[in-house]
Amino acid sequence: MLPSLPSYAELHCRSNFTFLHGASHPEELVERACDLGYSSLAITDECSLAGVVRAHVEAKKRGLHLIIGSEIKLACGTKLLFLARNKTGYGNLSELITLARRRAAKGSYTLYRSDLDAQADASAAHLMYLQDCLAILLPQRSASYDELSEQAAWLRQTFGTHAWIAVELLHWSGDEHWHAQLKELSAQQSLPLVAMGDVLMHVRSRKPLQDTLTAVRLGKSIAECGMDLQPNAEQHLRSRLRLSQVYPAALLEETLRLAELCTFSLEELRYQYPKEIVPAGETMSAYLRRLTYEGATQRRYKNGIPEKFQKQIEHELSLIHELRYEPYFLTVYDIVKFARSRNILCQGRGSAANSIVCYCLGITEVDPQRSSVLFERFISRERNEPPDIDVDFEHQRREEVMQYIYTKYGRHRAALTAALITYRPRSAMKDVGKALGLDFEQINRLSQSHKWWDGKQIGADRLQENGFDPDSPMVQKLVELTQTLIGFPRHLSQHTGGFVISHDSLARLVPIENAAMKDRNVIEWDKDDLDALGLLKVDILALGMLSAIQRALKMIGQRRGCHMEMQDIPDDDAATYEMICAADTIGVFQIESRAQMSMLPRLRPTCYYDLVIQVAIVRPGPIQGGMVHPYLKNRRLPEDQINYYGTAIKKALVRTCGVPIFQEQVMQIAVLAADFTPGEADDLRRSMAAWKRKGNLEKHGVKLKAGLARNGYDPDFADRLFEQIKGFGEYG
Repeated sequence: MLPSLPSYAELHCRSNFTFLHGASHPEELVERACDLGYSSLAITDECSLAGVVRAHVEAKKRGLHLIIGSEIKLACGTKLLFLARNKTGYGNLSELITLARRRAAKGSYTLYRSDLDAQADASAAHLMYLQDCLAILLPQRSASYDELSEQAAWLRQTFGTHAWIAVELLHWSGDEHWHAQLKELSAQQSLPLVAMGDVLMHVRSRKPLQDTLTAVRLGKSIAECGMDLQPNAEQHLRSRLRLSQVYPAALLEETLRLAELCTFSLEELRYQYPKEIVPAGETMSAYLRRLTYEGATQRRYKNGIPEKFQKQIEHELSLIHELRYEPYFLTVYDIVKFARSRNILCQGRGSAANSIVCYCLGITEVDPQRSSVLFERFISRERNEPPDIDVDFEHQRREEVMQYIYTKYGRHRAALTAALITYRPRSAMKDVGKALGLDFEQINRLSQSHKWWDGKQIGADRLQENGFDPDSPMVQKLVELTQTLIGFPRHLSQHTGGFVISHDSLARLVPIENAAMKDRNVIEWDKDDLDALGLLKVDILALGMLSAIQRALKMIGQRRGCHMEMQDIPDDDAATYEMICAADTIGVFQIESRAQMSMLPRLRPTCYYDLVIQVAIVRPGPIQGGMVHPYLKNRRLPEDQINYYGTAIKKALVRTCGVPIFQEQVMQIAVLAADFTPGEADDLRRSMAAWKRKGNLEKHGVKLKAGLARNGYDPDFADRLFEQIKGFGEYG
């Protein structure tokens, strides 16, 4: 009978968010830990929490206990590992990382012992409440015993009963002597030992990639790295059988004790918007309602709000209140109000244009009733994700808006989101080629020959064209490593304008670090991470065309002797449409490309909605879905000769001559003809967004076809419609 395997929690694990060190995605590490039957896994990237959200999402799916921590090397050389026990400990750790990152240039950090020693520096006492984080010394084999003894003594004095010494046995030379030395150190300083793996990859087969990352980080070839490379592939998630052969049972059991002490989950984070956006004595809900109706009656519908618009306003306000998004709308409104007070031209765009509340608040000048789009494209009860309002400002004056945000809320409460820069095929090919010591000019030619439609593939013909032998082991290794490296995070950059604004210190929610740009600071999470946790951001974007429009409005106003605003521009100017139909559109935003100019004389726009179709139809999605030629053909037919397959379908497609061009139309068909709820229809739209992830469209296709059949629609029509939807799925 085989002996039972010991339980184990891996407490020291760096993902590829320890840039150019870790050789596995956080998701891969979580998946492998589950497969091996680990009880818990800690993600402990170096002075960073950038990868924990992705690990959290995967761990939640798989039911794995995830521990959040960070490895930090102090300026004196002492290497420590911190694990958050609870929400307070997490906030302290996040603030500590912020302190270390903010006092150093982008990409580096600096932390001193005094930052952790409350006795040495009373001002640091708020950073690390000792009972809320566990501290583990990561002893370095290059240090002398006296140095290790001094580090352990300081650790015990500073962290007391919440301190441990890590034992990392990786089948290196001298493991037995090293283990004996650590046992002696433990007895001398009365600090318990705990087993750890110093993990850099989820499986040992990632070792070649880990070596490649080391070479890239050091700016050398792998052959030149020598002792800088890890001596073996043991820094992977090892089987519990292997661990039982390496570590004494007591050290493995200690990992479980530490894991039990760490109960924090990212689910506990609750984001609070600043309260100063609401006047004293008013609730957020009442204030938003008042502003909405003031905008509706005083600006949008001066002759009275039509009944259907009144119903839509109430529907939106009800859903916003139910999902508690009032602070988000009010924050955006406050920023837009500031911009308008300074005569800075701005315009909300994207799915926010679907909201009549945004229209009444002046966030967008686009009347949603003109476009027949669903509000659920913007906010959906079923989706349970925060809304996303993008506001464009004149590019030359956006800085004024950003400084207003910093001034109003303070830099400790406002920061830009990060933009995660990942390896793409060309950059991965170049870095791998240099690490393998291949000729740079040859690798550069190969990378330049790679086209976007090649994806991750590097075909044999492409290799041969650039002088490589596809059968060469070195070339095969180049292809393999490149394909694995694609999608790996390379570094954090600043988002173009996504702000996160908090009620209290933002650094207790997520670490903040310096951006490369002066007077900019960014949080460590990007947009997708914020969405995964349901945290809200406000996009403050710059658009050069708004600057051009503002100058044009001023010039026209001076010439006519009146004040001109964007909503004063007529949308039915015949002379303008004549120029557009003649493709005289150089310098005209959105319709100046060659593809657009070649389509204009064929489509011949004569109204605003025609322009909407023109911009939308010259894209890969409609082309791939076979929508362009049917639309142009139907556009020339009399209305009674267009086959809409039913009145419900006609309601969704009448404005596009029976052809679904917009995602909103697919949503409308699903609701009107296939019995989808608005939330289910939005889930279908999200599944068409294949540029982010696999859309899982087939699941929706079954439901869509069944609903159409149930309502009497021809199966051939349902099949053709779904094929067009799959075209959206490619490039929607």
